[in-house]
Amino acid sequence: MTDLHRFQSFDGVSIGYRTLGEGWPTLLLHGFLASAESNWFLPGIAAAIAAAGRKVIAPDLRGHGRSDAPTDPAAWPGDVLARDQEALIAHLHLTDYDLVGYSLGARTAVRMLARGARPRRLVLGGMGDSGLVAAGARAAMFEDSIRHGELAQDPRAGRRVQAMMAAGGLKPEAMLGVLASFVATSAEAIAAIEVPTLVVAGARDDNGSAEGLAAMMLDARTVRVPGDHLSAVMEPALAEAVVGFLGE
Repeated sequence: MTDLHRFQSFDGVSIGYRTLGEGWPTLLLHGFLASAESNWFLPGIAAAIAAAGRKVIAPDLRGHGRSDAPTDPAAWPGDVLARDQEALIAHLHLTDYDLVGYSLGARTAVRMLARGARPRRLVLGGMGDSGLVAAGARAAMFEDSIRHGELAQDPRAGRRVQAMMAAGGLKPEAMLGVLASFVATSAEAIAAIEVPTLVVAGARDDNGSAEGLAAMMLDARTVRVPGDHLSAVMEPALAEAVVGFLGE
């Protein structure tokens, strides 16, 4: 049974999170314009991890899902999403845990490690080398799509982003805040990550090279599953890869 919780982050913003199962704590961070529900629970990934004897902890990132979505730019300082997760880890008194992120969640996980977090194992989903190190073009596409919709430079992307925001009840100002909070991670910082890592991505994922990202790291491997950036989370193969890696 899933339990719903809330806590106040470092600056008083209320963050919602869900837990499932018992056992080794496993923190799941979802993607941009998504939620814990859409990335982890609906596809069955959270259930598969819990069934493997783990306690799933799945927050809605600031601005998403059940978490607060402040529109004041002051609520979106650099690395705010990583700082929220650090606050959640402190709130739950976690010392040993595994960390799984997809897309924005993977970016947030890497920022956490760059800031000193040391999970036992790390999974980076839907993320490649250029998507992590040089996210400027992708972030600019999202900003253009959020601000201009079908009048964006890429009208199809604009329509898709607007539809995703509408489906999730997301505030444009909060989503722009997410983008504004991005902090770059250098190749040197990525290369310094010693945690055993799985980089998993859809075969048609366009968010950089998963193999290239794994090659940058000290102890990483790559698994490709069917699908593209948006659809790969629905593939049973992704859940199997994550559960298998975490259980090693």
